[in-house]
Amino acid sequence: MKKNFLVFLLSVLIFSACSNDDDVAEIVEEPTPEEPAPEEPEAPEEVTYNREDYPIQDFIWSAMNVYYLYKADTPELDESYFSDVNEYAEYLSENPVPEDFYYDELVSDQDRFSYLTNDYVALENSFSGVSKSNGLKYSLVRFSNSDDIFGYVRYVAPNSNASTTIIERGDLFLTVDGTQMNINNYQSLLAQDDYTLGLATVANNTVSSTGESVALTKEEGFSENPILIAKTLEIDGQKIGYLMYNSYVGAYDDELNAAFADFKADGITDLVLDLRYNGGGSVASAIDLTSMITGQFEGEVITKQQWNAEAQAYFESQSPESLIDRFDGQIRTGEAINSLNLTRLYVIGTSSTASASELTIIGLRPYIDVKTIGTTTVGKFQASATLYDGDNFGKENINPDHNYAIQPLIYTYANADGVVGPPTGIVPDFELAEDLTNLGELGDENEPLLSLALDQILGRSHSSSKRNAGPAYELVGETDMNQPTFQKMYVTELPQIQK
Repeated sequence: MKKNFLVFLLSVLIFSACSNDDDVAEIVEEPTPEEPAPEEPEAPEEVTYNREDYPIQDFIWSAMNVYYLYKADTPELDESYFSDVNEYAEYLSENPVPEDFYYDELVSDQDRFSYLTNDYVALENSFSGVSKSNGLKYSLVRFSNSDDIFGYVRYVAPNSNASTTIIERGDLFLTVDGTQMNINNYQSLLAQDDYTLGLATVANNTVSSTGESVALTKEEGFSENPILIAKTLEIDGQKIGYLMYNSYVGAYDDELNAAFADFKADGITDLVLDLRYNGGGSVASAIDLTSMITGQFEGEVITKQQWNAEAQAYFESQSPESLIDRFDGQIRTGEAINSLNLTRLYVIGTSSTASASELTIIGLRPYIDVKTIGTTTVGKFQASATLYDGDNFGKENINPDHNYAIQPLIYTYANADGVVGPPTGIVPDFELAEDLTNLGELGDENEPLLSLALDQILGRSHSSSKRNAGPAYELVGETDMNQPTFQKMYVTELPQIQK
């Protein structure tokens, strides 16, 4: 029995040991799963831009890159600004509107006069004195402490729609189609092809309606002769020429020369050149006019041009004579100039006198005595040129897909003495503003500004360097202020730069 108990006990112990071994789970270390490597981001697909897709912007940039006077003010006009052609084309693509590209991206802040057009035919017509017009030439002035505006008539162009009506120099107008003009609406009102002006009068510094009205219609293709008046005045035994010249238009250079032939035949000893409403025009016409006034300085320097740095260096090395304008002996048609050989000149100028008019004054001053009468001129001493999307920016092989052209400033100038015209304008030697209550008749010796000029010529003792005008009003605009030729001076023969 004892033996059986021991066998039993041994069996139990063996069984227990086996059971314990079964209860202990085998610990197996699981391998740590590897985290997936981060995926490499896909490189963005490179966008390719083609300059051929933006022909207008490409033409504008290319022309400005070569000729723009203020190129240094616009870093984007430097060839080194873009790393490659694709970056340049991308830049062009960011400006889909050509006008925004030109004015916002490329034109310098100091530039008041560069211009872009989407109709170069209309631009060319304006240079020839042809435009859509009713022939009414006016100033627009602002009432004191008010946004209201009224206009007064400077003159009426002959053979125009306005010349068939009762309206004349000195008339005032308050309303257009019954609406009072103000600083916000006057441009849109007067931009219409047909409108009716409500006439007014001024008394005691107050402008009021007369109840009369004049209906006007703008005519396509109207051509205005810039020589409004050319006459010889005989006063106190002296013969004095008077020329009212309102724009430097090459198409009328032969008529200008003919007027000087008449002055020469009349034996005038002095000339009053009235540029009070002349905003400029052709440089070639200005050179011809200076040569008509003189004649004794043929071949001498009138102006020396200054272009952007690259263009200036090119001309100085390749064509230095192209930088100089000289007194000449014939007009562009080849006709000999009728010169007066004058030694002094009296010029009437105002805040509407600009560009080629100012060149005439500045260019003559080293050679003859030039006195100015009126008020301070505009101060525009830069020339421009029309650049097209064609070979060498001319009209040969011009792009037929658009009619854009640009008229950027390309050079400024100094006269023979190195004098550069002041940007603030030419200050008059004898100051007198036009008085809208007493404008007088243009060409009449009693017209206030002409009378002041005659005082200087005749030595009339009652004259002074300043005279009081009538009530002063703020000038806010004038006829043709939105036209492409307004206060522009331009060259028609663009010197070529080979790059």
